[in-house]
Amino acid sequence: MRRRQFFALGLGVAAGSVGLAACGSGPGTPSQLGPVSVVAAAAPWTPMAQAYGRALEQRGFPLAVRDTTGPITTITVTGLPALAAAELNHGRPILEVATPLARLAGEPVVVVVPAGSPFSHFDAFAAQLVADPARTFLAGGPTGETDHVLFGLIARGLGADSRLVDYSGYAASADSSPALLNGAAAAAAGTLDAWRTHLDQGRVRVLAVSTDERVPEVDAPTLKECGVRVDFAEWCAAFGPKDMADPARQAAMAACDEAAYSDQWLDACRSRGWTPMPLSGDDFRVWLTSEVDRIRDVLIDLGLLDTPATTYRG
Repeated sequence: MRRRQFFALGLGVAAGSVGLAACGSGPGTPSQLGPVSVVAAAAPWTPMAQAYGRALEQRGFPLAVRDTTGPITTITVTGLPALAAAELNHGRPILEVATPLARLAGEPVVVVVPAGSPFSHFDAFAAQLVADPARTFLAGGPTGETDHVLFGLIARGLGADSRLVDYSGYAASADSSPALLNGAAAAAAGTLDAWRTHLDQGRVRVLAVSTDERVPEVDAPTLKECGVRVDFAEWCAAFGPKDMADPARQAAMAACDEAAYSDQWLDACRSRGWTPMPLSGDDFRVWLTSEVDRIRDVLIDLGLLDTPATTYRG
C-alpha cells in the first residue's frame, strides 16, 4: 500500500496504543469519559501517542489493564500528512470522520541547501524561484505532503507560479539528500530532525524555518522574517470518534488540557524535539477548518487536485 493511502486510511487504526482506565468523579474527570485507549493512526505517530498516554496517566488517568471490559473511547493521534493524504485520495475530510479534541505538538520544517550552494541566503533562493520556478528543482518527502505543501506555500507567498514548481517527492524527507547533494535539486525541505545528521556534518545549511518563531539551535531566519507570510509546522493532534457524545467530548478535551501542560508531556517534547502547540475545543476546530482549507488550496495551486481549470497530475 502506498504511504499516502496508508495515511489516508489510518484514522482510527492503531499502529500503537496506550490504554487508559477511568477513575475519579466530577466535571471534566475521567469518570465522565470512561475507559480510553490512545492510539496512533500510523506508525510515525506512535512515539507521540505513547508519550501522550503517559502524560495523561500522570494527570490521573491510569493505564487500563488488559481485561478492561465495557465501552472504550478511542483517542487517535494523527497529523498533517493524513489530512493532505485524504485530500489527495478524494477521501472524506477529517472533520467528517472524527471529532477534533486538541492540537498537541508540531515540528518546524526547514528549507535546506547544500553547504556550497550559490544561494547564500533565502532571498537569493526566492529570487530564483520567482524568476524560473520550472527550473528551480525542489525535493523532499512524498508528493503532496508536508514538504511539498511548504514549497507551495512559499511559492504562493512570493508570487511565483505554483503550477510550474518542479518538485521530486521521496518516501521520506531525508531520502532526498542524494538529489540535493549531487546538484539534482536546488533546495529541499523536511523537519529539522530529518536533516539533523546532515546539518551536524556540515553538508547542508538552513535557509529558513517555517514556524512563526526562530528555532534556538538553528542559525536561520523564519519565513516571515524573509518576507513570506507563512507559519507552518508538521503538527499532530488528538481526535475522538465520529459523533462523539458531548459529555465524553467535554471530558476528553479537559483531559487533553490537563496533559498539555504536564511535566511529563513537556519533558517528552523537549527530549524529542517537538514544539508544544496546545489548542483545544472550539478554538482547535476553527483552526483545523482553516488548516484544511489552506492545504486544499495549496494542493489545487500545485495542480494536484482536480478543479474545473486543472487536471490531476499526481
